[in-house]
Amino acid sequence: MSPQIEKIALFIDGANLYATAKSLGFDIDYKRLLREFQSRGYLLRAFYYTAVIEDQEYSSIRPLIDWLDYNGYTVVTKATKEFVDQTGRRKVKGNMDIELAVDAMELAPHIDQMVLFSGDGDFTRLVEAVQRRGVRVTVVSTISTQPPMVADELRRQADQFVDILELQAKIGRDPAERPMRESREVREAREPRHTPQFLQRTTAQRVEVEIEDEFDEE
Repeated sequence: MSPQIEKIALFIDGANLYATAKSLGFDIDYKRLLREFQSRGYLLRAFYYTAVIEDQEYSSIRPLIDWLDYNGYTVVTKATKEFVDQTGRRKVKGNMDIELAVDAMELAPHIDQMVLFSGDGDFTRLVEAVQRRGVRVTVVSTISTQPPMVADELRRQADQFVDILELQAKIGRDPAERPMRESREVREAREPRHTPQFLQRTTAQRVEVEIEDEFDEE
């Protein structure tokens, strides 16, 4: 009898993963990331969560979102909220914690392993709840920065912690390939052979804004 193939789901906190990779000086190659975890078992879902700004003309994240949507990822977005803090500074906030948590709890009965790409300590209770449903949880972040990008309580709760530096050779983008690959990927996203139903729900929201990351200390 052949061994049972493990069912895996990826949950990627987009802003958190971007900040983590940036702090370590490399870019994520999302095609390689998908292939890496497809090689580890049956990859049931790969979720990518990010907030977007509405009613703007251009956003540097839009080509990435479109490419991910066409190439094996389930992209979950919502509009950011703008507010003014106590010092009078305009800030943009986009918290995707609830969306990620709901999807993880719904999928838990159907997977063996959850891989969470985030260091946000707010996910500690989610990890505990998913574990009670018999799912092993791997957290991917880093302790190689000062301060570490992963909250200590989240790292302790996980069944396995993987420092993303250990994966850099497998999921990192070669800087020499970046301009060529980005132009091809953007072209593929903008000129699809057909428009899947899930893409019809998104509008062309455009311009880059700094989204306040939820794991920053208050």
